[in-house]
Amino acid sequence: MSQTIAPRVRTLLLLLLAVTGALLAGSAPVSAHAALTASDPQQGSVVKEAPAQVSLTFSEGVAMSDGSVRVLDPKGKRVDTGKSSEQGTNTYSVKLHSGLPDGTFTVTYQVVSADSHPVSGAFTFSIGAPSTTSVSVSDQEAGGGVVGGLYGFARYLSYAGFILLVGGAAFVLACWQRGTGERSVQRLVVSGWLALTGATLAMLLLRGSYTGSGKVGDIFDLSLLSDVLQTKTGAALVSRLLLLAAGALFIAVLFGAYEKREDDEEKGDLTFGLAIGGFVVAAGLAATWAMAEHASTGIQTGISMPVDVLHLLAVAVWLGGLSTLLVALYRAPSIEPAAVRRFSRIAFGSVAVLAATGIYQSWRQLGSWSAFTGTSYGQLLLVKIGLVVVLVGIAWISRRWTARLSQASAAKTVKAAKTSAATPVKATTKASAKTPAKASAKTSAAASEKPEDEDRETGDEKEPAATPAGGGDGKRATQLARQRAAVATAREKRVRDADPLRSGLRRSVLAEAGVAVVLLAVTTVLTSTEPGRTVEEAEAATAASSQEATGALAVDIPFDTGGKDGKGLARVEIDPARVGGNDMHVYVQRPNGKAFDIPEVKVSFTLKAKDIGPLPVVPDRIATGHWTASGVQIPMAGNWAIAVTVRTSDIDQVTVDKNAQIG
Repeated sequence: MSQTIAPRVRTLLLLLLAVTGALLAGSAPVSAHAALTASDPQQGSVVKEAPAQVSLTFSEGVAMSDGSVRVLDPKGKRVDTGKSSEQGTNTYSVKLHSGLPDGTFTVTYQVVSADSHPVSGAFTFSIGAPSTTSVSVSDQEAGGGVVGGLYGFARYLSYAGFILLVGGAAFVLACWQRGTGERSVQRLVVSGWLALTGATLAMLLLRGSYTGSGKVGDIFDLSLLSDVLQTKTGAALVSRLLLLAAGALFIAVLFGAYEKREDDEEKGDLTFGLAIGGFVVAAGLAATWAMAEHASTGIQTGISMPVDVLHLLAVAVWLGGLSTLLVALYRAPSIEPAAVRRFSRIAFGSVAVLAATGIYQSWRQLGSWSAFTGTSYGQLLLVKIGLVVVLVGIAWISRRWTARLSQASAAKTVKAAKTSAATPVKATTKASAKTPAKASAKTSAAASEKPEDEDRETGDEKEPAATPAGGGDGKRATQLARQRAAVATAREKRVRDADPLRSGLRRSVLAEAGVAVVLLAVTTVLTSTEPGRTVEEAEAATAASSQEATGALAVDIPFDTGGKDGKGLARVEIDPARVGGNDMHVYVQRPNGKAFDIPEVKVSFTLKAKDIGPLPVVPDRIATGHWTASGVQIPMAGNWAIAVTVRTSDIDQVTVDKNAQIG
């Protein structure tokens, strides 16, 4: 059994890396937590006169700096002043230069939402009439790419480090104080501290590029680092580093002065002091997440932030304690059943806290039952709930092994007590009456008569024979001492691994740890996903805004059927270009601008982002080159692909399309 320990631990680590890589790769680009709900001018609209400014309204507050919003003319030249200002609740604007020409203008924006995640996007509007534009908008959203992947991995590592640090220390103090002297447990807690510290430093360096350009070369830009330190997220990361300094002192006392204390009263006082100090540090570390992420925005922030702190602490105590128990079962010579029972009770309480706080958080982030299945956040939450159920089921199996281990330990104690009580005093007295010389001689004779093969039958390694003292053979004595220690360790491992109850408990705890690794990865992705409540509120606001929209959308689509006299231009006008019923006009013109008399025109609408369509529309001809249809239904706002099929003869036909924002 001892030879399988390392492969199992390696397997667990490989599982951690594989799941982390898959989920983080699947989460890029990161979904933002603030959504654009309205704009002025509206997306895809055509205005008669050039506006003095462009205004953007988001579903929640955002951090915006100069250059966060850019307005580009049809040639790609900036026409904004570069300075943005807040106009109202979650509404921001940027001034435009005067004397703008007619044509299609592109608005790009890149801001940071109140819960620390980057938000980017683009839309167009037209002055006078739509035109072609040379502006090309990058497909990569803010928070994606290599920098986004590195930042996501650092977030995962920070959660893992927090869990090992807090959960490991809590397990030792509350369940297994003898564990302070175990090197494997010490390494686990110190590794958690190092992981959390390293991840926090990495996030500070990556933050500027993560929310900005996304370039690897900007990671070490000190000016960006200075800007990050002035943000809410930067303050949270710096606060975390300061608390980690206090955490280092806590670890030094826990595995130093505390472990060496022998007086029970002094150790009890120090235990109380470490418990209070450790709780303050742990709660402070948890608060650095609560103050900068989901809990700090939205509704009931005064309640959600303390609840989030409790949630994180419960996760750490449960999963961190589980990791420490796993290490103790595999690496420590022994662990008392009483310690396992205490952790089982604490883990049960942690699960109860997780259930209560998780229900509240789910209600707050989703807001409706439909968001469970209709949003990415809800779907990930269902996966997380399923993993928690599996984890609790395996934990129940572990509790059964713990009960059996406790019963076996109690039976051994009773048996030992009975054996001690039944030992005749006379025999002890008689044995002690023998002269030392005779006893020694008898023992030596028995030892010399014992066959060499008997040691092999017992399965124990023979301890190296002692070397007579003297002769300056200190080096040999040291080697023999090391060999004896190695033999003793091997015996302890063999006895430990031969216990079927301990082996069963180790297997179930290892399974728990494997599921916990996946659960932590899902949780990390969940914190980077737009909450369902935000998604539905943004969609509702966009729909309401589109219902109030006025003005027509005009789209020009050139075509060439390939035959003689097959070139022309199809102009599609939709009025009022909003969700619901619309009037549609199609004008077909020759290259010289005159009406083109063709036999047939068909139009269809497709919203690829939602897998809607194509929705066919067959307009009626009312004049040469003029086709119309009333009551054209647009089911929801979005970037629709408008496809026009033009037939110029019996055999010459072509379908051309162009995207436009409707609603």
